[in-house]
Amino acid sequence: MTSTRTRIRRAAAPLTAGVLATGALVALPAAPAHAAGSVVKVTGSQGSWQLTVDGQPYQIKGLTWGPSVSDAEKYMPDLQSMGVNTIRTWGTDATSKPLFDSAAAHGIKVVAGFWLQPGGGPGSGGCVNYLTDTAYKNQMLDAFPKWVQTYKDNPGVLMWDVGNESVLGLQNCFSGDELERQRDAYTTFVDDIAKKIHAVDPDHPVTSTDAWVGAWPYYKRNAPDLDLYAVNAYNAVCDIKSAWEKGGYTKPYIVTETGPAGEWEVPDDANGVPLEPSDRAKADGYTRAWGCITGHKGVALGATMFHYGTEYDFGGIWFNLLPAGQKRLSYYAVKRAYGGDTSHDNTPPVISDLSVEGDAGKVQAGRDLVLDVKATDPDGDRISYEVLDNSMYVDQSKNLASLPVTDLGGGRLQVTAPDRPGVWKMYVKATDGRGNVGVETRSVRVVPPVPSGTDLAQGRPATASSYQASYGDCPCTAGNAVDGNPATRWASDWSDPQWLQVDLGTRTTFRHVQLYWEASYAKAYTIQTSDDGHTWQTVHTVSDGNGGIDDFDVTGTGRYVRVNGTARGTGWGYSLYEFGVYA
Repeated sequence: MTSTRTRIRRAAAPLTAGVLATGALVALPAAPAHAAGSVVKVTGSQGSWQLTVDGQPYQIKGLTWGPSVSDAEKYMPDLQSMGVNTIRTWGTDATSKPLFDSAAAHGIKVVAGFWLQPGGGPGSGGCVNYLTDTAYKNQMLDAFPKWVQTYKDNPGVLMWDVGNESVLGLQNCFSGDELERQRDAYTTFVDDIAKKIHAVDPDHPVTSTDAWVGAWPYYKRNAPDLDLYAVNAYNAVCDIKSAWEKGGYTKPYIVTETGPAGEWEVPDDANGVPLEPSDRAKADGYTRAWGCITGHKGVALGATMFHYGTEYDFGGIWFNLLPAGQKRLSYYAVKRAYGGDTSHDNTPPVISDLSVEGDAGKVQAGRDLVLDVKATDPDGDRISYEVLDNSMYVDQSKNLASLPVTDLGGGRLQVTAPDRPGVWKMYVKATDGRGNVGVETRSVRVVPPVPSGTDLAQGRPATASSYQASYGDCPCTAGNAVDGNPATRWASDWSDPQWLQVDLGTRTTFRHVQLYWEASYAKAYTIQTSDDGHTWQTVHTVSDGNGGIDDFDVTGTGRYVRVNGTARGTGWGYSLYEFGVYA
């Protein structure tokens, strides 16, 4: 897979910390851990392999692990109740023992990861030259076997997984023939690690994870010491079987991440951003994935699906089974797939439809926005709603912000639209008071409000205290702020104070001003008027600006109107897309 989109995924840290909330699962007392490690083997022959633990067949029914290690005892009983027998991590180090111990105490084993740069596929960092960087390679060759030695007798260990999506991630560091050489060097290095791990621990298999099967030819050529392959595949998971057959591979595999279609796999919506699947479609994605994995008998040895996470953000809503500790339809889909008992479960509200009243492509900043939601609860529980927004496609923030809501009745929820133009995600959470949640999301394109009246400043002569002559999209002259084109801007020097003024041509009375800030906004500024361009009168003062759109009624009279910036909101200068003065 060679997507250019940034994948919505876990952090590169060995064990990511989850966000816990009221209603989190209650810890149960742990049973004593086993006294010794298990012997895990890949047995069989071409097309009839199986994984065995202490001689008994073992099908991986797993999830990737998201909570902090310190919360292992809180969540392991829940995983056990879901029918989960395996979790996967992306890193193994001195902090791992409590997780291994807790897993083993609840009959769960761990695919223990080792992180290599540049891990994580598209958008990853930490470039390494695997042809020349012997210091980095020696460091990893020393560290990984040390941790294997430390934990090889821990009964929680199932196998070792070296690297995550680095064959793909190397495309962020190299290109052309050099990229091919680096991929060969990387997979050869993975084999060197596998040999050292086997020498320390002959009782647990070694694999290596990458994104989709495009990495497998490199492993086939350069990493013969891997016991099995591992692959991350989401919407394309059901194509792995045919790819394995066409590739002529002679080793089994596990799927180390899968689930609903990711951001990089879905079509764009009407606002030009990835169309997030519904809660029901996500749940179906897990069911479908497990069916295709188990359908490749004798080759696919199981999966750790993505993601047993409590993180409550953009990616957490897309993928997590229990964001903020609340269970979703996907949680129960995985539980059913793995044979957990769902007969007495209270299940989440189901949102069957979510729409934006009016034109979702022209939502005026700071004005009323109404969302229509249709939801039912299978158990007849009372549903309560929360509306949140996210600015991922405006400023790359993953955070969700809860908004004040006015319930208009009939499923109509009114909020105030964001005050920064761009495409925003709006989320509606439907909760049942029993630890379950349904979540749906739609995008809206926020635009500047349309004031009534005539923009007196548009097309008039403008001057400024300074402007950037050449930086990025510049020159960014004063006239750009009054040209009626929101794609052009005025940008000042990076100092205080700075001003921009427009000549209305004659002494004129106005009643409204609108400022459309670029990311470099004014925290403090005044609106001033003048008849001669020298003597100024302040008609409006702002001391707590936060950028986006400043849209306010203000009465003033003068030939010249000036925005006078006295304190910048960022370390850059002042930058305005548009400066509107309305009669």
